[in-house]
Formats: sequence, structure tokens, C-alpha cells
Amino acid sequence: MAVESTFVRHEPCPACGSKDNLARYSDGHAVCFTGGCSHYERGDGQVISIQQKPKRSLEMTGVVAAIPDRRINEATAKRYGVTVEYGTDGQIVKHHYPYHDKDTGAVIGTKVRAVETKNFYATGGFDNAGLFGQQAFKSGGKYITITEGEADALAVNEMFDGKWPVVSIRSGAAGASKDIKANLEWLESFDNVVICFDSDKAGQEAARSVLDLFTPNKAKNLELSMKDAGDMLKARKVQDFVKEWWNAKSYRPDGIVAGNETWDMIIKQSDVKSIDYPWACLNEYTHGFRKQELVTITSGSGMGKSQIVRELEHYLLGATEDNIGILALEEDIPKTALGIMSIEANKQLHLDKSVSQEEKKGYWDNTLGSGRIFMFDHWGSTNEDNLLGRIRYMAKGLDCKWIILDHLSIVVSDQETGDERKAIDSIMTNLRKLVQETGVGLFLVSHLRRPSGAKAHEDGGKISLGELRGSAAIAQLSDIVLGLERDQQHADPEIRNTTCVRVLKNRFVGLTGPACYLYYDKESGRMIETNCPVPDDKAEF
Repeated sequence: MAVESTFVRHEPCPACGSKDNLARYSDGHAVCFTGGCSHYERGDGQVISIQQKPKRSLEMTGVVAAIPDRRINEATAKRYGVTVEYGTDGQIVKHHYPYHDKDTGAVIGTKVRAVETKNFYATGGFDNAGLFGQQAFKSGGKYITITEGEADALAVNEMFDGKWPVVSIRSGAAGASKDIKANLEWLESFDNVVICFDSDKAGQEAARSVLDLFTPNKAKNLELSMKDAGDMLKARKVQDFVKEWWNAKSYRPDGIVAGNETWDMIIKQSDVKSIDYPWACLNEYTHGFRKQELVTITSGSGMGKSQIVRELEHYLLGATEDNIGILALEEDIPKTALGIMSIEANKQLHLDKSVSQEEKKGYWDNTLGSGRIFMFDHWGSTNEDNLLGRIRYMAKGLDCKWIILDHLSIVVSDQETGDERKAIDSIMTNLRKLVQETGVGLFLVSHLRRPSGAKAHEDGGKISLGELRGSAAIAQLSDIVLGLERDQQHADPEIRNTTCVRVLKNRFVGLTGPACYLYYDKESGRMIETNCPVPDDKAEF
């Protein structure tokens, strides 16, 4: 049984320029109901004609007169050639907005607005028509303003008492780029072009689409405090409009910042607080860690990454007053919680059966019970969008300032691309954007690929950035990369249980190399700062 398509909304018609005569339906298709317009879009977006209707003959009747309901005086209407028709009761029933041939100056088409229904229809033809009002102004001059609709052009002209030229695009927001391209040479003859489109989403998207068409620094985008210029005139906000018009900023493509606008950025950056790591020797190399940084921790399998992450999670509770978000994808919530409680207790609570429930509750109160830790309740792989959504919610909805993601490889395993390199590139790029967008500090755990021919990482092999798994994006987009090295099978228990923390990348300070040695105390389960267990060679075990 076919699903009935229902009306959704009115939209501007890209064919005839009507502001709201295009009806969009739930299956995606759209039909323009402007008289003389045959625009039809299928649900897949293809434009076709269902029944070609003859063009409506040129209709330019009525008289030039003021338009009181829009606060437009007769002089403005005369300048633009706008006429009105009166009904039997003496009230205005139609407005006629003329469009002129760019070569001959003759009226070749009109947009007619029915006052009662507020609908537009087109008459005549527009094949060689200029912008609305273009015929009223010579080329060249200091300023020209472009509006989204004819009535708004009249309003701007009225508010400036005719001082500066004002024109309107003819096809609404949907056809803004096409209309301006067709008249770009004439518009470029002015020193300054002010784009005065509606303040709604469609209007501002259209404004951004045309700003790039002009010579750099010529175009300015005017963002109005009301929906459009006509509304501001009707509300008697003339002074507000004029102020906003003069304050319109010259357009600059995204990402371009003038050097003389950077002082506040420098002050803000200098106010960024560094937080020391719990191990002093690591701070000598890194000067701590900071918000808006992405710190990657990497090593071979079973080297203690998760234990170091737990140390950091617990440490953040005492070193800051911030909320902490944890996405531990290899373990369930109770295991993550018990690991943090164990750091608080200085005991491995999952092994020490002598600890009472009352004591455990005290450790819980001081950590998880603080209300500052939030965890992602999911075990195993998760897709990228889901993960990024959880991180964004933790940052914005739960006010988490620190996020720990353990680990990247599980996220990659759930992607549908089948290409690990591309998946890591995508995830790392989006994680980097999230860090910048939300201002969080992100600790990311990542695996290494197996070295070919060299000593295995699990046997104490030295780590390099090139061994990060799958993609160079991990190294490129991280602020700091810490590699963990340990010889798991060494006969000497001190060496076997000592991890070298090697700084592989250090954007903040620049120092790299073996920075710190941490000894794993099997009784407490803690990572304790120690000296290199092989004094004769501090670079590696």
C-alpha cells in the first residue's frame, strides 16, 4: 500500500522567485503554485515539468502611490516604479514590482503580490532582467545594498532616505548566487557591497554563498536583529538598522585571522593552566598536561596502559575540581570503578579479600561517589558517530573537562569501511575537532603495530612514532604522544616490572626521549616513580 505524501512546508521557488509558493511534501517532491510557473521537483531532487503552462502576460497596472502598511512613501515607490491596485473599499489589494531589461530599460516582467493572501506570482519574462531596482541607479559609487526581497529593498531605501543604491535579488535565497553572478560586473563597480539578507537560517546560508563571489574586502554581511529590513522599518527601528548597517563586517573566508586581532587569543592562551602529572620526572619533559590537548598513550599489548590511565583518572579527582568522562571500551563499568577505587585504597581490591564492604564504601565515596566521574556503559566495539556523540554529551551536557578514551583500536574495529587507515584518519580528525570545539583535555589509548624484524615491544623494544597503528594521523593530530616500554619476560623482576615512559612527541615543550621510569608494585597495584633499572644505559633497558 502506497504511503500518502503530506504537505510539510512552504519554500522559495528557485524558478520564479516566489518566496513561499513552492510546496514541499513528505516524500521530498515539491510543486510551485505560482501562476505561470511550471517548476516541479521529484522526491530524488530531479527537476522536471509536469505541465508547461503559458507565461502570464505582462501585468503592470495600478498607480504609483505610498504603501502605508509597509511604511513606504510615494517617492520611494516612484524611484523603483512600484505600483499598487486598490479594491472597491479603497484599500490596496496588489503591489506590482517591475523588472527591467538590462539593455533596453523596458519593463519585461513583474512580481505581483496579493496583499490579502501574501502570495506572489510572476508575469511577463525575466530572461534579460537585471536585479530589482537596478535600472534606478548608475553603476559605480561608494555603497550598494542587496536585499533578499523587493519590499526589503524599498525599506532599506526608505530608511536611508534614498542616499545609497539598494537592489534585490529576484529569486529569493534559493537563487541568490545565480542572480548575483548574472549581475556581478555591475555590482563590482561599487566600492562596498552590503549583503542584507534575512536573518533566518536560509537567508544567512544564502548570504555566505554569495560573499565569496566578490573581490576580497568588498562585500560585507549585515546580520539583522530582526528577521528582515521590512520588519525593522515597520517596527520603527530605523536607528537600529542604520547602526547595524554601518557595523556590518567585511567578509573574510573562514580560517583567515588578521594579526592585529590576535592579542585576546594570546592572553587567553597564556591563561591556560598546566596540571602536573603524578610523576615528577615526566613533568620535566612535558610541563604537565592541559585542556584542549590530545594526549595519546601507546605501547605493545599488556604493557600497563590501562593501569597508567587509572592512575591519571584518580589523580584528576584530586588535582582538579573538574568532572571526568571515561570511555573504557575493553572493560565493564564495575571493573573500571573498582580500578579507580583500588588506587584510592592503595590495594588491589579485586584480590584483597580482607577489605570490608564498609571500607570499600569509603573508597567509593571518595571517588565514584563524588559525582564527578561519568562512564560510558558499553563493552566492546562502538561506531564512530555513537562514540563522538557520547564524548560531546559528556563535554557539553555533563560539563566534563577531561575525557579518557581507552582504546582507539576497538572503535576502528566497528567501522564499515574495511580500511583501518581511513577509519583512523576519520576518527582522529573528528576527535581533534571535538577537543578544539569543547575545550576538553583528551587522553587517548592506542595500540602499536608489530615491528618487523626488530625486538618486540613486549620484550623491551624501543617505540617510534612510525609504529603507531594504522595511520600517521595519530601522531600528526596528537599534542603529546607517550610510549610505554617494558621487558615483560626479563629474568630480573625489577626490570620486568619497570616501565619506561618515552616522550615520542611533545608539541608544547619540544623535548622527547625516555623521560620517566615507573615501577609496578604488585602489592598496592600502583605505578611508582623510580630510577632506570639499568644505570649504564638510561636510554633503554
